[in-house]
Amino acid sequence: MKWIAALAGLALASAVHAADAPKFQVDARWPKPLPNNWIMGQAAGVAVDAQDHVWVVQRPRTLTDDEKAASFNPPRTKCCVPAPPVMVFDSEGNLLKAWGGKGEGYDWPSNEHGIYIDAKGFVWLAGNGENDGQILKFTREGKFVMQIGKPGSQTDSKDTTRLGRPANMTVDIAANEVYVADGYYNHRIIVFDSETGAFKRMWGAYGKPPTDERMGAYNPDAPPSQQFANPVHCVRIAKDGLVYVCDRQNDRIQVFRKDGSFVKEMFIEKTTLANGSVWDLEIWNDPKQTFLINADGANNEVRTLLRESGEVVGRFGRNGRMAGDFHWIHNLALDSKGNIYTTEVDNGKRAQKFLLVGNMVLKKRTAK
Repeated sequence: MKWIAALAGLALASAVHAADAPKFQVDARWPKPLPNNWIMGQAAGVAVDAQDHVWVVQRPRTLTDDEKAASFNPPRTKCCVPAPPVMVFDSEGNLLKAWGGKGEGYDWPSNEHGIYIDAKGFVWLAGNGENDGQILKFTREGKFVMQIGKPGSQTDSKDTTRLGRPANMTVDIAANEVYVADGYYNHRIIVFDSETGAFKRMWGAYGKPPTDERMGAYNPDAPPSQQFANPVHCVRIAKDGLVYVCDRQNDRIQVFRKDGSFVKEMFIEKTTLANGSVWDLEIWNDPKQTFLINADGANNEVRTLLRESGEVVGRFGRNGRMAGDFHWIHNLALDSKGNIYTTEVDNGKRAQKFLLVGNMVLKKRTAK
């Protein structure tokens, strides 16, 4: 009867984890109305910096003529005009600053996608437009620092001189390395020097060399795909050195060491078809980084997963228009208090805040 006792122990452990999992409720007052008659387009990325300021990258060019009617000459209606692509809010929802767009010395993406603030305060941006093949690095004030890659005709996942419609990135500040989820055209994680832009290494699914071989449509009953599907949508690094990759269309998280060696994979809502279940991840900031927070834009919910196993121990959200609902939730980020910020694309076109409910002890933010 030992196996019965073991199963009972596992069930008890799951119950404890579920009871201890963080819980959230929407803050419908966040953000506050935008100034300057501005309106937000598709919100394609969100990040939180060391000051708990919330950075949103949005797509002004996705606004309909009706939404941006005041920008025409003459104005068609009283509201509105497109906001700048990069918008920074405080925890109360006040807009602190906004910048971005075309400028000297760099190629602004044709379709904004993904934002990351590294531990030195630099702002990283990606883009997944048809010809986008670059990521950009700026100061907090929007001064251009560096571009890695270049726009143009797409090549393949072996090309180390450019990217292939990259989705997002994260920085290992101690190693001066930027990891890129690449992406909507390529099928890889690629790592560059975050100071010089020099290529360091890359890998595909299971840590194998990346390949662009055409694979069939995702089938939850088939053997797992030996290749990342498009898009490779996020990459995150835990403090223990494990690297988590969103293989969105394949409904899975693959886990690696920093050298690209494969550790394991975890399937999340494996029967999800549509456009996949693993859109974004954040790592919970308790001392053990116990949980992963998973954004799912197909099922339009946020899930809390055990980082060790991928077991779902909490969830919130549904498809809808009310506060707390989602339509194509695309990204999420956590502040130092455990609050969640989300962004939505397609015609969701908004950012939301979800307050951590209850008391949890979180670890002070440290450089990754």
